Amino acid sequence: MFAASMILVIAVAGAAAFVLWKVSQELPDYEVLAKYEPPVMTRIHANDGRLIAEYARQRRIYVPITAVPKRVTEAFISAEDKNFYQHGGLDIQGILRAVVTNMSAVQSGGRMVGASTITQQVAKNFLLTNDQNIERKLKEAILAIRIERAFTKEQILELYLNEIYLGAGAMAWPPRRRPIGTRR
Repeated sequence: MFAASMILVIAVAGAAAFVLWKVSQELPDYEVLAKYEPPVMTRIHANDGRLIAEYARQRRIYVPITAVPKRVTEAFISAEDKNFYQHGGLDIQGILRAVVTNMSAVQSGGRMVGASTITQQVAKNFLLTNDQNIERKLKEAILAIRIERAFTKEQILELYLNEIYLGAGAMAWPPRRRPIGTRR
């Protein structure tokens, strides 16, 4: 009985290792994040420094993490990944909590919850698609661990805050400004 159990455990572990190895062979290069340059807007100023116009497909200004108010970063961490500074890319407790919550939600018809960390969201938003399948989640998890090893928490947070979409044309930071001469 013990030998059969051990063989089963070894077979399952081997299968899991093979799946992880296979998925990791198809991963995009996460090191491109170090060279990330978002599409920013062109601003035209008058001689006296007044802003005349802004041109861009997206109204985006890349803001270094040091320029983002502490309250803004704390608010996003609180809402999206309260254990951001404690985990290495994956929040195992959060994943287990989400699995339990989602199992009961499926039975009762309740709302499903997610367990992606900020680092996983960076991996998905920059390097992967929005497909909702196990393979993409595995890739996201592997990339998150690699990103955590290659970048500081501040660099990860800076990428996240400069890339997330808040809806209705709004980006995370800074607040949207209208060009001179436009009406509200």
